[in-house]
Amino acid sequence: MRLELESFAPLLQVFDMRTALAFYRDVLGFELVEQSGPGDDFDWGLLRRDGIGLMLNTAYEAHARPAAPDGARVAAHDDVGLYFGCRDLRAAYAHLRAHGVEVAPPAVAPYGMEQLWLRDPDGYTVCLQWPAT
Repeated sequence: MRLELESFAPLLQVFDMRTALAFYRDVLGFELVEQSGPGDDFDWGLLRRDGIGLMLNTAYEAHARPAAPDGARVAAHDDVGLYFGCRDLRAAYAHLRAHGVEVAPPAVAPYGMEQLWLRDPDGYTVCLQWPAT
C-alpha cells in the first residue's frame, strides 16, 4: 500500500513574527490562514499561496525573547533553502526591489535554471527560479 500525502508545509523558526509576516505575507504574497493568537504578534502561523504551505513559529516565547537574535542560531539558517517556482523572474525582481528587498538581478545557473537569490529577515535562503529558455 502506498502512503498518501496531501500537502507540504515546512516550519521555519523566526525571531520576530511581525517582521517575518512583513516579508512572507506583505512582500511574497502569502495569505495567513491559521494562527495561534490575534493580530500580527503571535507565536505560530500557517501561510498559503498557490498551493504552497509555510508555517512560521517564533523561536522564543514573547517573555523569553532576547533583545537580538542569537548569531549562532541565525548562522545555522544557511542550511535551509526555500526554492519557489516563478515564471516571470524579471517581474519578481522589480516587485522585490519596489518592496525594498536587496536582491541581484536574475541569473542563469550552470544547470539551466534562471534564479533570483535573496535572504528572508531571519537569514533563510530564498530562491525564485524557473528553467531558462
